[in-house]
Amino acid sequence: MVVAVKERALKVQAKALRAAPAKVLKADIALPRNQILRGDCIAEMRKLPDASIDMIFADPPYNLQLGGDLARPDGSHVDAVTNDWDKFSSFATYDKFTREWLIEAHRLLKPNGSIWVIGSYHNIFRVGTILQDLGFWILNDIIWRKANPMPNFKGTRFTNAHETLIWASKSEKSKYTFNYRAMKTLNDELQMRSDWVLPICSGPERLRRNGTKAHPTQKPEALLYRVMLATTNKGDVVLDPFFGTGTTGAVAKRLGRDWIGCEREDDYIEVALERIELALPLDESSLVTMQSKRSAPKVAFGALVESGYLIPGTRLTAKKGRFSAV
Repeated sequence: MVVAVKERALKVQAKALRAAPAKVLKADIALPRNQILRGDCIAEMRKLPDASIDMIFADPPYNLQLGGDLARPDGSHVDAVTNDWDKFSSFATYDKFTREWLIEAHRLLKPNGSIWVIGSYHNIFRVGTILQDLGFWILNDIIWRKANPMPNFKGTRFTNAHETLIWASKSEKSKYTFNYRAMKTLNDELQMRSDWVLPICSGPERLRRNGTKAHPTQKPEALLYRVMLATTNKGDVVLDPFFGTGTTGAVAKRLGRDWIGCEREDDYIEVALERIELALPLDESSLVTMQSKRSAPKVAFGALVESGYLIPGTRLTAKKGRFSAV
């Protein structure tokens, strides 16, 4: 009798399991490569699978607690100072928001992945503290020194001529990507330093709609080129939780990287999709980021003489003039 009851119970359990919908593990979720996820970044990031992203580039709200410090002489406000997406009721509210999206960022990064966060003095120190609290390992802080900064209109402070980028790996033990040779090649065979002089986004690169800026804080593509060439490889997946008008996506497409963007503003999404559609992948030779001196093509010295490029008896001086020979 007891055996019969147990058998009936097992049959009921088996039937219930067959009827129940299958649970989808996060690891089995298809990664939405080269797509914009419309909605709040934290909610959208929670839908993505664990350890699926190679690099994150984040340009979060700066929490501009300015009290009119960025008002022009005519009384108008500087871009982004009054935008709703940059309004937080307190530092505590901003810190809570920052912690929540960085928790998701940490979950999404592969073990050897890395994250870049850009900000100003209004927020970057708070972001850095939370990064460390969550277990990220800070590798560098990069100064983006603007070649054409906006002036301090009131003359009461130094001109804010830079923004800061924090580059961090997922953990202290991460074997993160750093294309050292590519950066040295870009910097005229000198080690790339942590101060980068680049102009702000202007001219034809600045996206406009009906004569006005499509986004108040659009970043220059040159900045993203350097970030991606330095810390990703072809085929890597790059996530931008604050996608805006798609600078990250456009550069990723050109460099042969996959991208995912989170954005809640329909106007920005429309501009980003148009922009990325027009972006053309670069020539294959432009995507070689791990050049080495050993792999560089070599030409025999004698061949230069035989071909008439050099005349016997000519004095040759090495770069920087440290060596010379006849």
